[in-house]
Amino acid sequence: MAIIGKKEELGDARITKIAQADPKKWYQKPNLRFCYLILVPCGLGVEWTSGFDSSMMNSLQAVESWVEYFDNPSSARLGLLNAMYSLGALMAIPFIPTVSQYLGRRMTIVAASVVMIFGAGLQAGSINDDMFLASRWILGFGIPFAIVNASSLLGELGYEKERPFLTSLFNASWFVGAIAAAGTTYGTFQMTTTWAWRIPSLLQFVPSFFQLAFMYWCPESPRWLVSCDRSDEAFAILQKYHSEGQDGDEYVRLEFAQIQSTLAQEKELARRFVWADVFRDAAMRRRFLLAVVVGFFTQWSGNGLLSFYMKKILNLVGITNDRTVQKIILSNTCWGLINAVPIALIVPRFRRRVMFLTCTIGTAVVYTVWTIASARFDIDQTSAAAIPVLVFIYLYSPFYNIGWNALAYTYMVEIFPFQQRSKGIAVEQMTVRFAVFFNTYVNPIALDSIGWRYYIVYCVWILVEIATVYLLFPETKGRSLEELSFMFEDKEIRNRVESNVNKVLETEMHEVEVADGRKGTA
Repeated sequence: MAIIGKKEELGDARITKIAQADPKKWYQKPNLRFCYLILVPCGLGVEWTSGFDSSMMNSLQAVESWVEYFDNPSSARLGLLNAMYSLGALMAIPFIPTVSQYLGRRMTIVAASVVMIFGAGLQAGSINDDMFLASRWILGFGIPFAIVNASSLLGELGYEKERPFLTSLFNASWFVGAIAAAGTTYGTFQMTTTWAWRIPSLLQFVPSFFQLAFMYWCPESPRWLVSCDRSDEAFAILQKYHSEGQDGDEYVRLEFAQIQSTLAQEKELARRFVWADVFRDAAMRRRFLLAVVVGFFTQWSGNGLLSFYMKKILNLVGITNDRTVQKIILSNTCWGLINAVPIALIVPRFRRRVMFLTCTIGTAVVYTVWTIASARFDIDQTSAAAIPVLVFIYLYSPFYNIGWNALAYTYMVEIFPFQQRSKGIAVEQMTVRFAVFFNTYVNPIALDSIGWRYYIVYCVWILVEIATVYLLFPETKGRSLEELSFMFEDKEIRNRVESNVNKVLETEMHEVEVADGRKGTA
């Protein structure tokens, strides 16, 4: 449990026990296997867009034709070009819960993909700074709608045994887009025409195109269907995708009963104004505080420097050749994917708090040594000092991925009930975009002004992260979404939900017995 805050208590664990006892693997279940495969382009593919954007903007700084076309942008102008993406995302945040509830998970992702395809086309066709800035804003406006609903859809469609792995792989998918962007830019950066940067800009539409192409075959969230009084459709989806394992019928009946009872209780507690739930009671305030904290920490752990300003970091240790910079960006991005995927498959097996602490302590050590090595280069001006900087740049990735990459969306999906899940992830996205906006605007100015000394700010900040995780973060491992829905609330609410679950199950069993009796009579 967390040190600060009321002790969290979990609900009935029956559904988790059935899932854990199921010996059948997901790839041995035809319908569930299809569901997971279609979620690759429709769910995981959303993060390809984020990865592509960050890596492309990082790489374009080493593309001579881009630098010349936009008149060698100053540090402040460069920061604005990067930060405009986050500004667009911030403008979208207030509308996400309402749109998500009205359109559902699938159609919100589709609508966001259309917006981002338009933004990518505008970006590729930019003829001046203002047009490029506008395209960045449009791309940023679309991405949070897709991220919130894709991460939720992964959690809400997944069988309990694999659900944490699906949501952990969501952030790991960032590297697929990042590698595509870094590879494309490396292939075009020597072109003398503007196509050196227009081609990568145009290809940013590809991940969104995958969502449009494959979403037809992707099922809707059963929880959203139940919330819209479309329970028959929800049960059919659960029956199709979650009943193929051992005790599958029992699992589906219990899962459906839990979803119905939990959503009924959530609706009783929900406020009319969509954002009023943020301040509704102590339990909900704690959830949204965690969303704010996770959002900031995923971007203020020093990763923003590597994602957007690798060229400046490398220049500080004497690596100035553009080809070398492009190679390092591409290799570091590939290394990120290589370690992020296995980490995403391993980390959910362990307690969340332990993994977050491992992540923050590891990144603190890496940043401290990296800072010392950069200081030595500043003093000695020898190329040998650049080697430990590169080593620890590569070491940073696995430590960061253990927590802020693998568990960020897994944690958000777990701590929020369905009715507040889109709001919670939207708030997390809001703080992510605030943090990115600040980082992308301030980082280049700070690096130009004080050089390696700016790293000290992150060394100190990550110590704050360690203390916050230890004191505030609750444990959520080993329970289904419904079993976690009221873990911060009073025991009376949990008892009421469990009582309703039992009533729903009794009604269902009675209907089954009556139907069987009619068949026997016939």
